[in-house]
Amino acid sequence: MIISRTSQYAIQAMIYIATQPMGAPVLCREVAEKLQVPAPYLAKIMQTLCKGGLVTSFRGRLGGFCLREDPSFTNLMRILLITEGEEFCKDCVLGLKDCGDETACTMHGEWKPIKSEIIDLLERENLAILSKAVLEGKYRISDIPYALFPSK
Repeated sequence: MIISRTSQYAIQAMIYIATQPMGAPVLCREVAEKLQVPAPYLAKIMQTLCKGGLVTSFRGRLGGFCLREDPSFTNLMRILLITEGEEFCKDCVLGLKDCGDETACTMHGEWKPIKSEIIDLLERENLAILSKAVLEGKYRISDIPYALFPSK
């Protein structure tokens, strides 16, 4: 359950779009520039998010991407399931193919409650909360994926 660079960029892009006026399309190159992300790579990510139903794309001179729904309805888990795939929550921490309560790896017992806590956090954090934090200056958008996990 490690978040890939693709997922980090997807989360950052979604937060950036959520900071913009609702319904106003945002150009992919604008997002890429603000996040300092390669534009062609971000374009592929945005198409994936579009196919996943999180954003709508508009072609043409006034085109771009905008959120399909209110930011409070889009939590981080939804984004990660689209970018990482349905197996994201099921993968073994050691990478074993068969790892579960019946066929547990050596880390399973300790990892399971940690994984559950992370999943709960990802389901609680939504674009409305994160975009508000960015707009209030609590975080820069590029800090968000790392800022989500509290240090102990």
